[in-house]
Amino acid sequence: MLPRNRASRTRRARRTLAALLLAVAAVAASTTTAAAAAPTAAAATSRGWNDYSCKPSAAHPRPVVLVHGTFGNSVDNWLVLAPYLVNRGYCVYSLDYGQLPGVPLFNGLGPIDKSAGQLAAFVDKVLAATGAPEADLVGHSQGGMMPNYYLKFLGGAAKVNALIGLAPDNHGTTLLGLTKLLPYFPGVEDLLNANTPGLADQVAGSPFMTRLNAGDDTVPGVKYTVIATRYDEVVTPYRTQFLDGPNVRNVLLQDLCPLDLSEHVAIGTVDRIAYHEVVNALDPAHATPTTCASVIG
Repeated sequence: MLPRNRASRTRRARRTLAALLLAVAAVAASTTTAAAAAPTAAAATSRGWNDYSCKPSAAHPRPVVLVHGTFGNSVDNWLVLAPYLVNRGYCVYSLDYGQLPGVPLFNGLGPIDKSAGQLAAFVDKVLAATGAPEADLVGHSQGGMMPNYYLKFLGGAAKVNALIGLAPDNHGTTLLGLTKLLPYFPGVEDLLNANTPGLADQVAGSPFMTRLNAGDDTVPGVKYTVIATRYDEVVTPYRTQFLDGPNVRNVLLQDLCPLDLSEHVAIGTVDRIAYHEVVNALDPAHATPTTCASVIG
């Protein structure tokens, strides 16, 4: 069994490296001609979110801002979670950030400090429209990590009550150790930095990650929840997603439901067990146990 397990990990590592290189090549080869129209706010509004006439209720007094992951966008990342929250009475909004010129649909590729500035402007817009003094943020992957920059360096702590991260790469990622191979592929690291700085910033030990993680993981006044899966093949090792701090709750899906096999993409896009835990974090006073049965409803 051990040789088979090692072989399986090797094949998975090769697939991950191939996917990374193909993604970089695809971005580098993109032109300003869009192959398809980008998702619009109207598309999201038709599904019940990004409705700027929504006013938070007494039961849910803060708007929820959804922050997509790398290669995601404001609609596709949230086709399940956004309606899930709207149906529970939340005012829900999502933004596009980290766009690169000539690259349609696939966002989260620009410099992460600049993306955090886009988030700051979007939160201000949502607070102005809803009249709420604070928002709650829910992010997937990069979208769960990038808001930390906003909270630490751009004044976001005064405007955010809670940050909930679904598989966030809070301390960067080694991509199963594959990023350590970049020096052996001349030109690839330069390609990452030149064409997809949002990817390069997420490598464990990058200048961005070093600055982000200097000092404490958290800032006072904000509540943090990290929801991770042991089957994450992108943010590795998965425990590096967890934060340290006085207002932190770190959750492993398999501690709640051992049968949950969600990996990095599924936890943010379709996993109802993770979503139940999101709702618990948004409204801890009315939290209910999260179990394998939480997929119902």
